[in-house]
Amino acid sequence: MSATVTTAALEGSRIAVLGYGSQGRSHALNLRDSGLDVVVGLRAGGPTAAKATADGFAVASPEEAVREADLVAVLTPDMVQPALYRDVIGPNLKAGAALLFAHGFNVHFKTIVPRTDIDVILVAPKGPGHLVRTEYEIGRGVPCLYAVYQDVSGKAADKAKAYAAGLGGARALLIETDFKEETETDLFGEQAVLCGGASELVIKGFETLVEAGYRPEIAYYEVLHELKLIVDLLYQGGITKMLTYISETAQYGDYVSGPRIVDAATKERMKAVLKDIQDGTFARNWTAEYAAGLPNYQRFKQADLDHPIEKVGAELRKKMTWLNEA
Repeated sequence: MSATVTTAALEGSRIAVLGYGSQGRSHALNLRDSGLDVVVGLRAGGPTAAKATADGFAVASPEEAVREADLVAVLTPDMVQPALYRDVIGPNLKAGAALLFAHGFNVHFKTIVPRTDIDVILVAPKGPGHLVRTEYEIGRGVPCLYAVYQDVSGKAADKAKAYAAGLGGARALLIETDFKEETETDLFGEQAVLCGGASELVIKGFETLVEAGYRPEIAYYEVLHELKLIVDLLYQGGITKMLTYISETAQYGDYVSGPRIVDAATKERMKAVLKDIQDGTFARNWTAEYAAGLPNYQRFKQADLDHPIEKVGAELRKKMTWLNEA
């Protein structure tokens, strides 16, 4: 079905892209290459403004870009969006225009309360910015979630799907969701599995081996480096493909030892993490942390950067000439 979705609902509309990082640049390039009218809203004199200009875009101040737009795509970091909405978008966006987010965080947790005379939509590609661009360039696309929070024009869903088509997402798969589901599942995935869960599992495995007397270099290979092999198999074909390509010995160890590490108690802690996301505790804590100047964030980050697994890994990766760390 999604293969038949086109950009028709946005043809003749001006799209203002606010933010020109990994996602912003990829969105702007893909939308333009799909034949849509794109202006990039950035402060003059900054490195991203120079980059957007070099990419051939018309660059305007955020205020000017918003005033001229029929759709404004907010692709800046979550924590700067409330001030951006208050100072730039809210006062300048014309009635009946669309406001688009790639993550529902601020709308769902009401740190942004959109005006009632605009469409509010979401398009979230399920991949990083560079993949959104490279998949588009080779004629494919990254699957996209889309959602409607507020439909004033009666065409909000059509605009969201057209935007996703402009990114190349309709070549792959479009999945309808809502702001609540996208936000809460995205935060949970990051915290419990993809970032928090995976990195802590790796670190604890490394520490266990090193504390038992094994060489740090070997521990690094066993618990971090080789993780990519397993993740690639999971990515390509799920648990079925992973089990097909690992040895019987590895499979048996999976069956008998996996549940000893990630057990019912782990699941209960995951539920607690999800509850903090659902009831707004995480959002309130993160917003307060940002407002305080990120003291805990910086301390946590530095601790990860200083961990022995990073020092060992940096030396080993120098010898792995096949790695592309760009």
